[in-house]
Amino acid sequence: MRAVRYHQTGGPEVLRLEEAPEPVPGPGEVQLRVHAAGVNFADTERRRGLYDAQVPLPRILGSEAAGVVSAVGPGVDPALVGRRAVTLTTGSYAELVKAPASSLVALPDNVSFETAAAVPVQGLTAYHLLRTVGQVREGQSVLVHAAAGGVGVLAVQLAKAAGARVLGTVSSETKAQLVQELGADDVIRYDHEDVVAEVHRRTGGQGVDLVLDAVGASTWAGSLQVLAPFGHLVSYGSASGSPPPVDVEALFAKSLKVSAYWLHTPHPPGAHHQALESLVRDVSEGRLRILIGLKLPLAEAAEAHRRLEGRETVGKVVLTVR
Repeated sequence: MRAVRYHQTGGPEVLRLEEAPEPVPGPGEVQLRVHAAGVNFADTERRRGLYDAQVPLPRILGSEAAGVVSAVGPGVDPALVGRRAVTLTTGSYAELVKAPASSLVALPDNVSFETAAAVPVQGLTAYHLLRTVGQVREGQSVLVHAAAGGVGVLAVQLAKAAGARVLGTVSSETKAQLVQELGADDVIRYDHEDVVAEVHRRTGGQGVDLVLDAVGASTWAGSLQVLAPFGHLVSYGSASGSPPPVDVEALFAKSLKVSAYWLHTPHPPGAHHQALESLVRDVSEGRLRILIGLKLPLAEAAEAHRRLEGRETVGKVVLTVR
């Protein structure tokens, strides 16, 4: 099969389209013929050796795939062959991938492979940030940093659906308009506005109940400053560098809570599957808009990484395989 692999860490140029062994499904697994694969910022960090670096090389990147079941392993119902499905998996920058049969979520006919491939990583992250970790409730306020990014555009919509007031930070007028279209109540241009001052101004000095922060070093201090009493800051990334160590003493005055979220932490059984089913259903029924900012063929994975790292994209980046 064709797959995009890298044999050494480095820039996008280390990604090469080449022949690789086909994955053989084991007990309880299926083989999926990939039609579309999602690209995530974490993929670029893995490629550079900054994240998840213990995996031996050569390596096939990719954590989500949508396609058609092409084979099943022992103990799996053969009737699954030919089914359209999406899954959270590994090694999806390829024509074939294997995954646990239990991880598959069936795709309604009105959800394309490209749309489906954009859901698992960022959709599940947004879902769990708000519901599992943040436990957002109607009437609360949420600040979403990088609101026009892959997780951000979904978090804005899911937070609004939960009845929260949503504020988002963006870097351009185009992104501001998009985030407003998705339902954000307030959008702050961090490229020329003081985020802390604007959050306080727009909330009448109260601050927000929840901050979702994947930026890290450059936003950390401000994220803590805009929290209301008993507010909660959730870190789920560090695009600008690692945040400083938490000063617990500084949390006491407003009884603040700081936590972290990682999609690959062991979750309760069935948590990802149930959440992914809910997300796909919302997409199918028009309640959740999936924004694909860039689609490129598998052979152009390196270019996808270049544009993602250059912050030239809005929403999701997807590789088309078939």
